[in-house]
Amino acid sequence: MDKRFELEKLKNEIEADKSLPTYGAANLVFGEGNPEAEVMFIGEAPGFHENKLGRPFVGRAGQLLNKLLADIGWPRESVYITNIIKRRPPKNRDPLPKEIKAYEPYLKKQIKIINPKIIAPLGRFAMNYFLPSAKISQNHGLPSEVLTEEGQRLIICPLYHPAAALRSTAVLNCLEHDFRKLPKLLKANINAKIKGK
Repeated sequence: MDKRFELEKLKNEIEADKSLPTYGAANLVFGEGNPEAEVMFIGEAPGFHENKLGRPFVGRAGQLLNKLLADIGWPRESVYITNIIKRRPPKNRDPLPKEIKAYEPYLKKQIKIINPKIIAPLGRFAMNYFLPSAKISQNHGLPSEVLTEEGQRLIICPLYHPAAALRSTAVLNCLEHDFRKLPKLLKANINAKIKGK
């Protein structure tokens, strides 16, 4: 089945699910990019500009993300970008565990459809979804291998959130450094054991 069709079907499912948090209070920000992407970037939740335009990472953090992608020669359209939860939390607060749980089945389906080689969670909330005990200050830029319940093998490479990099030069330097690792990680034999490197 065509991936674009599958993603559109999933988007319609989420749109119709009235049980989801902030249904009716915020716009759906499903995700965008190449359905055949080898790398999938996942943030925590849409912000003000994302809610307004219905697209992920379109504010100042999104502009930085675009620049970081351009710096490594990856057009934004070549990757896939989404968030853990698909609607903006009230007052732009952090997503609650129950909100993450509510959107989890849809995120799992989205990942399964795209089937990326690498998932790059942006920020601690996205990272902790995949690596619950990890700390962003220690684990940023370090790839780990996880196996989903369905047996899908994923390489998770956590990155600082671009919004954090806008507030700190030190974080920005780390983020730029970690981004430069991504093409090498993608080219490397991803069947090799990541752990212990």
